[in-house]
Amino acid sequence: MLYFYTGTDTDAMRAAARAAAGERAMRITDAHSLDDARAALQGGGMFMGPQVVIFDRVFARDEMRDLMLTSLAHMRGAHDSYYIVSEKLDVPTQKQIEKQATETKKFDLARAAKAGSSIFDIANALKRADKKSLWVSLQRELMNGAAPEAVHGILFWAAKDMFLKSREGSTEHARAKKLVAVLAELPHTARRHGEDLGYSLERFLLS
Repeated sequence: MLYFYTGTDTDAMRAAARAAAGERAMRITDAHSLDDARAALQGGGMFMGPQVVIFDRVFARDEMRDLMLTSLAHMRGAHDSYYIVSEKLDVPTQKQIEKQATETKKFDLARAAKAGSSIFDIANALKRADKKSLWVSLQRELMNGAAPEAVHGILFWAAKDMFLKSREGSTEHARAKKLVAVLAELPHTARRHGEDLGYSLERFLLS
């Protein structure tokens, strides 16, 4: 399967892709070799099972770009999951990827600016465990046109930040660990149940 994450809001885009792909995903960037990219495209094989690969910024290099474009059909039909994560590309390339992608998600700064609010308010509310502010912030972001994937990516980033900065054995550390686990699974659960991620987020924040 092939998933395409693109747009000008690169922080939200990458946070959402990492959250959807999961912690165990292999990441290939423009700093890797062409052989690394080819190896990632070969998949997990019969004994290793399906793998998840994020291709991030690979279109910055011509040889990587050519490999990606000639491999789109393969990625779409594979049992493995491939994520192409890139800032907006030229129109023909963008359309070529979108045509093959199982799913395309776009994250644009213009949309966030139009909303007139900071999506990071919801991250701060999560850290404070302020359920009322969490709910209000979520509804405001969704009503203003923020993509549920972007909101989820910010929440996942906030939970992971809490986990890394909290003291092991503390109540905050245990809470953050649980949040990371639940948020990492949320997009996959929503996809399996055919549910909109926005509804899944609402249920999560009410729990």
